[in-house]
Amino acid sequence: MIRDKARDLAREGARMGGSRARAGLAYITDRIIEIAPRVPVRDLATLRRQFPGLGPEEIADKLVAGAAGATSTVGAGIGAAAMLPVPPAMPTELAAEITGVAAIELKLIAELHELYGVRPPGNVVARSTAYLSSWSGERGIDVMKPSTVNTALGGQMKRELRQQIMKRMVRDLPNLMPFMVGAAVGAVMNRRDTRKLAARVRADLRKIQVPWEALAELPPLEKPAKPLKLDEPPEDWGD
Repeated sequence: MIRDKARDLAREGARMGGSRARAGLAYITDRIIEIAPRVPVRDLATLRRQFPGLGPEEIADKLVAGAAGATSTVGAGIGAAAMLPVPPAMPTELAAEITGVAAIELKLIAELHELYGVRPPGNVVARSTAYLSSWSGERGIDVMKPSTVNTALGGQMKRELRQQIMKRMVRDLPNLMPFMVGAAVGAVMNRRDTRKLAARVRADLRKIQVPWEALAELPPLEKPAKPLKLDEPPEDWGD
């Protein structure tokens, strides 16, 4: 009798925990979709001006290095929080890390598309949705193939985002384990994952890129209505 009751309680706890996890994923997914149009993106003219004399691959290398450094800083901050005797609001901190890393990687993906001359069509909302699709699928967008440009925030897009976010959360779980806790772990994992994402996206974009010497200046990008300040802590980005 006691064993049966304990087993039933364990099952109920697991069920409730799964429900909370799904609710958390849904919240984070909606949060990332919400902030995506606010990510500031440098257009081709700005990138050429900021990196004079460099070609697309050299500039791309610098963009990837900068993004990897930024996401490693986010990971280090979360890892340091986990080292405290009582981790402060860890679910909130973990959500902040996921959304923070997503914003940095979305900016990187958008600027790589600018650099290779394959800017998705549409306004800032349509482009940010296409970049969300690129980020969640870890692939480049072929603007000549409409099927690869998903600008509809429908069920499929949200399912893809949830899958990608789940992967992110699973990767972050070691930061919460006593034997792997620490800033160095979060930094190394985020830096590695950002570089892997960039390598996949660049491999796709190289197949369809416009040659550098033939790449005319693209029209200036419109500024987001309320751009994120990526040098601020992630938890402040929703203000």
